[in-house]
Amino acid sequence: MGAASTGYPFGVTIHSNGKIGAFPHRMDCSSSSFPLNAEVSRINLYPSSDYAINFKGLVSHSLPDTDGFFWEKVPTPLLDVIESPIHLKNLSPKELKELADEIRFELSSVMSKTHKPFKSSLSVVELTIAIHHVFHAPVDKILWDEGDQTYVHKVLTGRRTLMHTVREKNGLSGFTSRFESDYDPFGAGHGCNSISAGLGMAIARDIKGKRERIVAVISNGTTMAGQIYEAMSNVGYLDSNMVVILNDSRHCLHPKTEEGPKTSINALSSTLSKLQSSKSFRKLRQVAKGVTKRIGSGMHELAAKVDEYARGMMGPLGSTLFEELGLYYIGPVDGHNIEDLICVLQEVASLDSMGPVLVHVVTEETEGPEHNRKSEISGKHLQDSSNFCPLPSRIHSLTYSDCFVEALAVEAEKDKDIVIVHAGMQMEPTLQLLQEKFPDRFFDMGIAEQHAVTFSAGMSCGGLKPFCIIPSTFLQRAYDQVVHDVDRQRLPVRFIITSAGLVGSDGPLQCGAFDIIFMSCLPNMIVMAPSNEDELAHMVATAAQINDRPICFRYPRGAIVRADYSICSGVPIEIGKGKVLAEGKDVALLGYGAMVQNCLKARSLLSKLGLDVTVADARFCKPLDIKLLRQLCENHEYLITVEEGSIGGFGSHVAQFLTLDGKLDGRIKWRPIVLPDNYIEHASADEQLALAGLTGHHIAATALSLLGRNREALLLMC
Repeated sequence: MGAASTGYPFGVTIHSNGKIGAFPHRMDCSSSSFPLNAEVSRINLYPSSDYAINFKGLVSHSLPDTDGFFWEKVPTPLLDVIESPIHLKNLSPKELKELADEIRFELSSVMSKTHKPFKSSLSVVELTIAIHHVFHAPVDKILWDEGDQTYVHKVLTGRRTLMHTVREKNGLSGFTSRFESDYDPFGAGHGCNSISAGLGMAIARDIKGKRERIVAVISNGTTMAGQIYEAMSNVGYLDSNMVVILNDSRHCLHPKTEEGPKTSINALSSTLSKLQSSKSFRKLRQVAKGVTKRIGSGMHELAAKVDEYARGMMGPLGSTLFEELGLYYIGPVDGHNIEDLICVLQEVASLDSMGPVLVHVVTEETEGPEHNRKSEISGKHLQDSSNFCPLPSRIHSLTYSDCFVEALAVEAEKDKDIVIVHAGMQMEPTLQLLQEKFPDRFFDMGIAEQHAVTFSAGMSCGGLKPFCIIPSTFLQRAYDQVVHDVDRQRLPVRFIITSAGLVGSDGPLQCGAFDIIFMSCLPNMIVMAPSNEDELAHMVATAAQINDRPICFRYPRGAIVRADYSICSGVPIEIGKGKVLAEGKDVALLGYGAMVQNCLKARSLLSKLGLDVTVADARFCKPLDIKLLRQLCENHEYLITVEEGSIGGFGSHVAQFLTLDGKLDGRIKWRPIVLPDNYIEHASADEQLALAGLTGHHIAATALSLLGRNREALLLMC
C-alpha cells in the first residue's frame, strides 16, 4: 500500500485523507478524518494467498455525525472487533450466538432510526454468520437474490459504520453491488439471478482450474420465478460444484399454501440433515450408484427410485423437486441454530467434485431482538426497544397508487368482467386493499412477471378484462410475453405500469426508465400517462373501455398533486387526444405524464422573467396528438418536450413526426428533456430529479438557454 503504510492487527490498513490508522468501529466521523479510501492490504484466507480488497464507490462523500446511531446503544464487544469475515473464523459457537444477538440489536437500532425496511435481514442473521464463518469471502463467491436480506452481510464485510446511509444519496446501496465492495460478486436487484450467475462463475472457475466455492442464497419469493428453475435444471445438467441455500422464511416450500402444512424442525430432522450432508454418507451413496450401474441399468434405476423415495420421506413436501432438477437436497435445517448451520455448511463445503447441493434452511422472518430473551443484551434493553419497526402514520399523503386503487375499484364495481393480475417483488399496501375488496378477481403472481402477462392474455381470450399491474422495472423481464403473447395477437390486456420513472432510495435497480420506449415501439399498443390524479382516474376508465387492442399507462411513486383530492369517477378519454393547460406565445412546453407538473412550475418561474409560456399535457405517447403538435409549432417558435424516461421515448416520437411533417425544416426550434444516458444512483426523489435535470428550474433554464438568455439561465440554477 506504499511506504507510508502501517500494518495493524488482522492485516487492516487505512488511508484517511493522508492519515494512517486502524479502522475502529467508533471514529471521528467529520469530513476531515473519515476514511475515503479503505483498503485491506493483506488477508490470508488460504495459505500463501494475498488478496487486495477495495471498498468501492464510497470515495465521494464523508460520513455525517453518527452519535445518534452508535453512542446511544448497547455495548457490542464482539461486533466491535469484526472488521471483515475472517475475524469470525476463531469464534466459538457460543460467541457466534452472542454476535448474532449483537448484530440483530444493532440492525434494529440503526435501521429503525432511518425508517428503512430490515425485517428480512433479521431473519438471516445466524445464516449469514454461519456462511461467512464456513466460507472464505471474497475468494469464495457469496451471491444473494434479495437485497433486503443482505444487511447482515454488509455489516460483516466492513460496511457497519455506513449502515445508516443505506439507500441515501452517496450512501450504501440497498442491494449488493459490485461497485460497492469486493465481497459483493454480483448485483442483486430483481431477484432470481443468483443461481444463474453463480453457475456461470462455477463454470468459469472449472475452466480456469480454480477452486473457489460458489454459494447462492435464494428465498421463498424468488422460487416463484421461472429463471430459478431454468437455472437449477442447468445446474443439475452441468453438475458443477455449487451450493444453493433456500432461505425458507415461511416454513413452506410453496409460498401460496399459507394455510397448509408447514415444515417442522425437530431433533430427528436436524440429525437427518447432518447425516445427509456428511462426507461419509455422500461417498457411500456415490459408491452405491457405481455398484448398481455395474449390475445393470434396471437395478440402477430401481436403486435411484428407492433412494429418492426414502429421502423424500425424510424431507418436507416438495423436497424431491430439487432432486429431480439434479440438486442434492439437504434439510430442513434450523436457520437460527448456529451449531447446526455450521455443521451442515462445513460438510457441504468439504464436498469437492460431488456436484450441486441445495440446503433448505428454515427461518422466522419475525425474528427480532426479542427472540432470545435470555440473552444478556435483550434482557437488559427490550423494555425500551421491543418494537423497532416504525408504524406507518395513520395520516399520510395520498399517493398515485391510492388514487389508482380507488378508480379501479369504481370500475370493477360497475363491470364484473374486470379482473386484477399483480406481479412484482412486493405488493403495495393499497393494492392489498384491492385484493381484500375483490378476493375472487385478484390474482397475485409474485415475481413471476412472465407468467402474469401470458396469464392475463389467456384471461382476455376468455372474455375477461384483465388489468395487469407490474412495476416498470419488473415489466422488463416479461417483455417477450408482452410482444408475442399480447401485442402481436392484439389482445386487450390493460398494463398498469407502477413505479415509473425515478424511484428515490431504490436507485437504478428499480428505476422505471425504459417502459415508454419499449411499450411505445409496439405496433398495436396504446401508450399514455396521467399528469395528475384526475387524469389517472380518466385513464383507468379509458382502459376499461378498450376491447380491441392492448393499452398501457404509467404512474410514478409518491404523493399526488392535490392535497384535497376526493374520489373522482373517471371519464373515458378520446384516444390520442392531449390538451392545453395554459396558453402563451413565447415558448411551448409539452409534458408527458408526471413531468407536466414540473412544466407548470417552470412556467411560473419564467413568467416572473417576462416570458409567456404555453404548457400542454400530451397524455398519449402513442398515438400522438398530431393536431396539438401542429398547433404548438404554428403558434410558437420554441418547443420543449419533457418526460421522465430515457432517450428514445416520447421525445423521439415527437421528433419523428415533426421531421416527417416538415416542421423542423422551418422556424420551429425543438429541444427534448429526458433522463440522462446513465444510471442515477439512490437518493431522495427530489435529489434524483435534480441530478437528472428534470426539475422546474432545469426546464425553465433550458427555455432561457434556447432563447439565448444564458446568463439568466445560469442565475436560475444558482
